Amino acid sequence: MGNSNLLNKMAEIIQKSDNQTAKQKKIMEVAISLFAEKGYSNTATAEIAKLAGVAEGTIFKHYGTKENLLLSIMVPFLKELFPSMADELFEELMTDNISFEEFLRKFLKNRTHFLLDNQEIFQVFIKEMIYKEELKNELLPYIFEQASPRLGKVIDVFQKRGEVIDLPISQIKNVLATTFFGFFISRFVLLNLQLLNDEEIDHIVHFIVNGIGKRS
Repeated sequence: MGNSNLLNKMAEIIQKSDNQTAKQKKIMEVAISLFAEKGYSNTATAEIAKLAGVAEGTIFKHYGTKENLLLSIMVPFLKELFPSMADELFEELMTDNISFEEFLRKFLKNRTHFLLDNQEIFQVFIKEMIYKEELKNELLPYIFEQASPRLGKVIDVFQKRGEVIDLPISQIKNVLATTFFGFFISRFVLLNLQLLNDEEIDHIVHFIVNGIGKRS
């Protein structure tokens, strides 16, 4: 899912929202359009205000900052669409007879492409969540609550095939979630990489397989 597709889905959710005034919806729709066209960092609040037909002060009154404006778009999107996106992802990756190592490689490549397509949005989201305790407490438990059972089913499949060590699934989920989360944040937020080669993905796959995979 590319950047424009992601932002288009956000726009659809805004249209259906009953919690926003018509003026707020217009501001958010214009912001999404400009973010998709020019990128988040290249879009000024003054430009959003002009195209939305409001004073720039109106944006600051409702949202305070451009970061908050983006978050006001993203949070409803995550809560509404994250479960179905997670289902689609795991269904796509879990093809017949795929090995645990192949699953990890496909997952990392899939999410790498997604995050590169939406890197600016991802960076803002992570940085804001680090500094805003309320946002972190609202979204992190929700994301893990939705992802956990889906990841648990995948681990169960590979344990039954004898490809993953016989530890409690909850422990393995924690290892994988921490590894994935740290991997993506370090590369795309802290280091601000613009690409990721197959060799680096292979390294993290081998690290995981050597830790929780069963050696034949």
